[in-house]
Amino acid sequence: MHLRPLVLIACTLAPLSTNADQTDVRLDELFSILKQTNNPAVIRGTENRIWEAWLEHDNSDVERLMSLATQRMNTQRYPEAMLAFNQIVENFPNYAEAWNKRATLNYLLGNTDESIADIERTLELEPRHFGALSGLGLVYIQRKQLSKAKEAFEDLIEVHPNSPNAKQNLELVIEQLRFGVI
Repeated sequence: MHLRPLVLIACTLAPLSTNADQTDVRLDELFSILKQTNNPAVIRGTENRIWEAWLEHDNSDVERLMSLATQRMNTQRYPEAMLAFNQIVENFPNYAEAWNKRATLNYLLGNTDESIADIERTLELEPRHFGALSGLGLVYIQRKQLSKAKEAFEDLIEVHPNSPNAKQNLELVIEQLRFGVI
């Protein structure tokens, strides 16, 4: 395991102004578009623009470390990814996307309690975070807490009413609740 690049980048992390991702003024308009359209191409494009805004940070070192950590997570180099995400959330606790990415990693590692805690922090910072809401629903499905999963997917649909995945997941959970299937 080679941790050296992460440590070198992380050493440059020093909190600057905290005008991070979820405070981007463009987001209100983008979420308005999500509520008004059912065009799949517009939905995908708008979602991508929201993700881009969420990933932005005033500190370019943080953006590079997030990119590196995400790449490590996607290539199953989980200890390196966790080290990087931990460093980011410790140094920039108001950066919602770092909490969300760490929640995803915790989910992949089977740490559902930690994943839920990170999702909750993400949602405190950005209540409209459709990725976190979706993840919360999936964690609750895995934990067989279907009423909580239903609530998470309903919250997701309130934020992103035309999300096909949210609607499908909600229907699945409702059906499982109706028939007691787990």
